Amino acid sequence: MKQSELKEFLDEKVIRYNNPNFIESDPIQIPHKFSLKEDIEIAGFLVATIAWGNRKSIIKNGHRLMDGMDNSPYEYVMNFSENNATELLGFVHRTFNSDDLFYFIKSLQNIYRNHGGLEAIFAKQAEKNSMQPAIHQFKKIFFELPHLPRTQKHISDPLKNSAAKRINMFLRWMVRNDNTGVDFGIWKSISPSQLSCPLDVHSGNVARKLKLLNRKQNDGKALTELDASLRKFDPNDPVKYDFALFGLGVFEGF
Repeated sequence: MKQSELKEFLDEKVIRYNNPNFIESDPIQIPHKFSLKEDIEIAGFLVATIAWGNRKSIIKNGHRLMDGMDNSPYEYVMNFSENNATELLGFVHRTFNSDDLFYFIKSLQNIYRNHGGLEAIFAKQAEKNSMQPAIHQFKKIFFELPHLPRTQKHISDPLKNSAAKRINMFLRWMVRNDNTGVDFGIWKSISPSQLSCPLDVHSGNVARKLKLLNRKQNDGKALTELDASLRKFDPNDPVKYDFALFGLGVFEGF
């Protein structure tokens, strides 16, 4: 397939999957429950954190998490105390348990009180065509409070060759705004051109079949390679092709 034909093929798939119908089967439905910027950010970040494994389980636990936060995640975070957190005690999604969750909430509280919020941290370290150094810096700030060593594994570090799929997905949710109503576009200080594709087993396999990616592992080096391929199609909004790659893999078994 020629490059022009491949771009046309992928653009068609973007249109097919980047629409409101996508929301009902995707974890992005959880932050869509909210209208306050901080509620959307916190719900999106926590749900993206547990977004691995069975999608129905992710969505179910995402709703459970929001119910435990009284469906007011920002207010809950800012008033959080472990002594009053019985409604979230025992929460677990795969290897993410309530010990991890309580630290995440305390760290978010610290970020909103002392660092200007999530957007400010990511925007400060963003580079022209990459958010990966910003993700690395975010992880350092996120774990500046005392914490269990086990909790660190739930935030990936691109500078240690991780594809950081879940944080890149979260950034897509917050930054992209293409008027279809899927991604939120509430972070104006970061451009969609700086984003990277949330690389997972589905998007990686499809990208390899389409010759957009040669590297066999879904790691940081593979993400750099895929970024370069997708930016040739649309340097202003390369991550829109996540919808095409993911849709082809999950919904069409490409």
